Amino acid sequence: MIEYRNLRVALLGAGSVGAQVASLLLEHGDELANRAGAGLELIGVAVRDLDAPRTADIPAALLTTDAESLILGADIVVELMGGLEPARTYILQALTSGADVITGNKALLATHGPELFELAEQVGAQLYYEAAVAGAIPIIRPLRDSLAGDRIKRILGIVNGTTNFILDRMDTAGESLEAALATATELGYAEKSDPSADIEGFDAAQKTAILASLAFHTTVPLDAVYREGITAITLEQVDAARKAGYVVKLLAICERLTDDEGVEGVSARVYPALVPRSHPLAAVHGAKNAVFIEAEAAGDLMFYGAGAGGIETASAVLGDLVSAARRHVIGGPGVAESTHANLAVLPISRVITRYQITLSVVDQPGVLAAVATLFSEHGVSVETLAQSVQAQSDKPGAESAAPSATLVIGTHEASEADLAATVAALESSQVVRQVTSVLRVEGL
Repeated sequence: MIEYRNLRVALLGAGSVGAQVASLLLEHGDELANRAGAGLELIGVAVRDLDAPRTADIPAALLTTDAESLILGADIVVELMGGLEPARTYILQALTSGADVITGNKALLATHGPELFELAEQVGAQLYYEAAVAGAIPIIRPLRDSLAGDRIKRILGIVNGTTNFILDRMDTAGESLEAALATATELGYAEKSDPSADIEGFDAAQKTAILASLAFHTTVPLDAVYREGITAITLEQVDAARKAGYVVKLLAICERLTDDEGVEGVSARVYPALVPRSHPLAAVHGAKNAVFIEAEAAGDLMFYGAGAGGIETASAVLGDLVSAARRHVIGGPGVAESTHANLAVLPISRVITRYQITLSVVDQPGVLAAVATLFSEHGVSVETLAQSVQAQSDKPGAESAAPSATLVIGTHEASEADLAATVAALESSQVVRQVTSVLRVEGL
């Protein structure tokens, strides 16, 4: 029998996720109470517009535009408004009042996370955020708790369903990026007005900052995450990747690096990369998400599932809600975030990986030797080379219509700095008409 008093829950936001959280909490409140050890009373839902349409029915008596009063009367505040303000202000108010906070706001955590976690620690409250990364996939708690005693070496994540859907359509249906984006928009995976947060990698970068901070117990600011989107990916690149045994994925990568003197640092980056079709991430299709973890003791782990969706993400929010309620029942202060390793966040130039470079070159004797020399001079070792002949040069301003050849060069491991110098030298070479593609290779 539940003897602990009812816990008052305030919900901020009733969009696709918030409305589902309210509906599920009202529908399954008794069951959740039995799991939590305390009743969960939804005391109100703060919204901007009382009359706006909702994806789930919420009793009108629960709706209010007075978020501040709602916060002051709550034991647990669930913030699902999105954006930086007023979400940041409301969470600060909630923590200051002593309430625990649950949020799915990746942008806010990536931008103001240290401030919020510091305040939570000062007042003995807890900030929960399982829904902020990869929707329904449980990844925050495994990193924060289950793997806290392990040593994470690397994380490779597909954490944006929109870009995965687009790249998957390009690979499986042969659609151009523009056509695949149109399909994603029609199905509701991409924002109709402005899809840049997804296709330019901003969404994935926010999630990468959160994952890297957790995995390496180090504050990783958003502006330290290297970011490239998928807008430059062509159907020709995707086709070439398929023929070479790869698939193109937008990856969130968090990696522990060690320099020549044994000093450790971390890298956090987002970019489209070639993934071997034998790797588990290559089989992540549609708008699904997956996070692949390489740990020193636990080995390889993969978490897979729905990365977005109202009811799916609501599952993660309600899991945090039960955890918060159990903490109230047991008592004691919240557990502070472990960000005391203070490892340096390294620039992209320090990253070492493999690359695939596609060149359009003059089709004449000595070209291969000249290209190989440029790679060698800049410390990049060639592993594979494939060549095909084109009808003629299509480079603007080309002085002759002599045939061109396409070279697809795979490298051994090399640093980003050396690769960048190599590409610059290739672009200046008389025998290279165009560097048409540079893609990194991950997951080998």
